[in-house]
Amino acid sequence: MAAEQLASVCLGIGLAAACGFRVFVPFLAVSLAARAGVVSLAPDFHWITSNPALVAFAVATGLELIAYQVPWVDNVLDAVASPAAVIAGILLSASAISGMDPSLRWGLALIAGGGIAGVFQGATALARLGSTAATGGLANPIVGLLESGTAVLIVLVALFVPVLAFVGVVAGLVMAVRRLGARRRAAA
Repeated sequence: MAAEQLASVCLGIGLAAACGFRVFVPFLAVSLAARAGVVSLAPDFHWITSNPALVAFAVATGLELIAYQVPWVDNVLDAVASPAAVIAGILLSASAISGMDPSLRWGLALIAGGGIAGVFQGATALARLGSTAATGGLANPIVGLLESGTAVLIVLVALFVPVLAFVGVVAGLVMAVRRLGARRRAAA
């Protein structure tokens, strides 16, 4: 795999991970980055840079960020965000991956992009559920703010240092698997 292809795969995986934290933040960032020439999108994804898409992503991002600051609304939003995050992870990873056969690109997007977005979305939903149970939802705005900040950070790292984003995603997945294993052992 050429260096440019590897970088595009790392970018796609980083963007997919960010979708697990917030669905629309990565779309808005990619739209702005592509318009500024920071990132190149696959030809069938140039619609992301259109004015209507940019406005839609900006409005959706604003609403998403506000909604995750409202206790109990954030838990309801997770029910919708979980499948949306997987779809967003697939689309953004496919938009970023370049220089590959379309079937390989979409295969990677479906498996890696959708899978990673789903894992991180599931982890955030569980964290919020735990916060709701422990604090009656009072700490959920803090959890929501941390998740939003994490989404922005992942997107920025993915756009400017894709390999580092990939390493961070892998480290996050390893931590999540270890934590899940520790919980299972403690419950047994």
